[in-house]
Amino acid sequence: MAIDFGRTADDYTRHRAGFPDAFFERIFQDGTVRAGQDVLDLGTGTGTVARGMALRGCTVTALDHSAPLLAQAAQLDRAAGVQVKQVRARVENADFAPASFDVVSAGQCWHWFERARTAALVRRWLRPGGRVLIAHFDWLPLNGNLVQDTERLILTCNPAWTLHSGSGLYPAWLKDVAEAGFTDLRTWSFDLDVPYSHEAWRGRIRASAAIGAVLDAAKVRHFDAELAAMLASRHPHEPLAVPHRVWALSAVAPGLLD
Repeated sequence: MAIDFGRTADDYTRHRAGFPDAFFERIFQDGTVRAGQDVLDLGTGTGTVARGMALRGCTVTALDHSAPLLAQAAQLDRAAGVQVKQVRARVENADFAPASFDVVSAGQCWHWFERARTAALVRRWLRPGGRVLIAHFDWLPLNGNLVQDTERLILTCNPAWTLHSGSGLYPAWLKDVAEAGFTDLRTWSFDLDVPYSHEAWRGRIRASAAIGAVLDAAKVRHFDAELAAMLASRHPHEPLAVPHRVWALSAVAPGLLD
């Protein structure tokens, strides 16, 4: 089934929590990103990573192929008082001059790309010594918890969904960047609970690749009603404390490709 997050742009904007402040604090404190740098944010969606870097003094270009998501990002950028240049294209078809950026970021999206091709493009687009930053902010299904219950319900409605039962860790991405010639690979992670009301969690799941981005409207409504009933029965207390993991990989581009 084709994934189209543009179909769920409203829920995506309202209910998909962007990367937490602690993520941005970490990448600026450790020197992965610095104010004044030129940044390209791949698969920007509603622009949470791009906007977070622009707010901290970077010049940011945001790339996505979804017009509805870019429109939402532009509204949020204006509300935040920042300017982010938008480019609408798929990553694999994007055209940037070699050595255009100091940082190329990919938040919550690397798995949607042709990974080997994208890693090679990222290396070309980076200046010598520039960094690629691949990051995820994932919910954590643990035995008997809200996330596991939600994932089981998703699978009753969309049994073709494969992105369940995750650990929030992505060791395969290290191979991607190493084989593209990147060096100084570094990874880190931390866990935190994210508070959600029942309404917000339902919106978050509607905005997921498993539901709103792939199912028709009637199936989304049916699933949403079942999720509301499950929450009322099994997890009635609000706010919900939903465990999440931030995981990041950074690596250095040694130089331009021939």
